[in-house]
Formats: sequence, C-alpha cells, structure tokens
Amino acid sequence: MTGTDSEHGSTAPTRALAARGKTPMWQRVRDDLRMRLEHGEFTDSFPGEHELRTQYGVSRHTVREALRELRQEGLVTAARGQQPRPAGEAFVEQPLGALYSLFASVEAAGLEQRSVVRSLDVRADAHVAVRLGMEESTPLLYLERLRLAGGEPLAHDRVWLLAADARPLLDADFSHTALYDELARRCGIRLTGGHERIQAVVPTAAERRLLDLPQDVAAFSIERLGRASGRAVEWRTTLIRGDRFSATAQFDARSGYRLDLAPTPIRLEHWTTREPV
Repeated sequence: MTGTDSEHGSTAPTRALAARGKTPMWQRVRDDLRMRLEHGEFTDSFPGEHELRTQYGVSRHTVREALRELRQEGLVTAARGQQPRPAGEAFVEQPLGALYSLFASVEAAGLEQRSVVRSLDVRADAHVAVRLGMEESTPLLYLERLRLAGGEPLAHDRVWLLAADARPLLDADFSHTALYDELARRCGIRLTGGHERIQAVVPTAAERRLLDLPQDVAAFSIERLGRASGRAVEWRTTLIRGDRFSATAQFDARSGYRLDLAPTPIRLEHWTTREPV
C-alpha cells in the first residue's frame, strides 16, 4: 500500500503506509508520525507541513488533522505561524523589532514558564541609574530570576526599574507571572517601545552551571532599555541558552526591515558588553 490520498490526487508517496480497512488517512499519518517520534527520529528537526505532504503523498488537510491530534496528545508543539517540533524540544522563538514578553514567547511555544526568583529588592546601582537618565544614587527596584521553560533552565534575567515607579512590585509573586503584566496592573505603566541589542557570547563556568549549559553550546546576551511614553523606565540584561532560543524577523517588499548586523556568522542584531552573573 502506497498510502495515496484521493483528496490530494497524488501519485505514490515516498513513505508507504499500511492499509487498515476504512481507517482515515489522517489517522494512519498520525500513527506513523507517533511511531517515528517514539523511535527518536526527529531529534534534529521536525518536518513542516509541506515536507509531510510530500513524504506521505497526502493533502494539507490530512497533514493538519494528523498534527492536530499529535498536539492534543502533547507529542508535538507548534505556535501559530511556526513549524511544528517535538514537544521535548524546548525551543523558544522571539520576534525582532517588536515589544515582546519572554513569558509570552515561552508559553506560545507550548512550554510552561516558571521562574526561580533569586532577588527582589530596592537598591542603588550607579551604572544602571545613568542608563535610565537618573542620578547615580536613585533607588531602583531589582528583580533577578532564573527562567525555566518546560522545567528546564532557559535564561538568567535581571531587571532594574525606577523604585518610584515600581515599588508595588515588591509584593508580586514572579514565580509564574509576566513582569509587564504586573507592571501594568500594579503600577499603571505599560512599555511602549525601547531598544534591544543581542550578542552571541561564550558563557563563564558559573553561567554554565546556572543554566545547565553544555560545554559546546554558546549563549545570547540581550540588553534592553524599555520606555513608556518616551521615558526610560526599564534596564534589563538576559543571558539565554543558544540551543533553546532564536530571534526572527519579518519583512515585505514594501516596508522591508532593518537590522544592523555585525560581521559575524550569526543572524542577529548585536552590540553590548556583558556583565558577570
């Protein structure tokens, strides 16, 4: 049995499916993909819809029905507009040129977001205060978290906000909540823009231990200055695992997009110096 799909009108596909009476084709595709997942066939990548249609010689509807079932079973995850991937592959995509929340990006990837709060207090930091356009002794609210995605370390995140704006956040539980949601709800502040710079780095030994990062995997250092109504309100530094994170950009022929790329092989916007953990 070649597994051809009458609604697709295809000839013999590259991957044969056994005949099972009146079993719908999408169920046969689902079962075959489930078997392949169980045997660890998709450790590097999971095929997209077009590739699956070619492999099985079936229609887009058939592939989507099979993937829908696998998602419901928790075997495959896929955010809208993204290629499916095995659920065990904890990988987060994040847009360039947009105001985003890492919390939302993790949950959009089908992973539970949790944080280990390492520090939440008010302190002074002359370097950060100057970045926010304030006097060096200005009190700042400081939040430091180890961010987990699907129960595994993803990022080490440190945020400074003006204490005059953000002091109510001292009462927030940041183990499973988004900072920007709490900032809006408790303080009436919503970020409206800012700038961010991303750099590939070689983590220190302490950073590798914190993120449970293999020796042969690099990381991204991200620095963000967040603004609300034109005023600087947030300085953030994040060290994020390079094997669990990517940044994406969209463009079109009319508006295009602009990235200031440094002369390195990676595909992200960057600059910045990195601070130690």
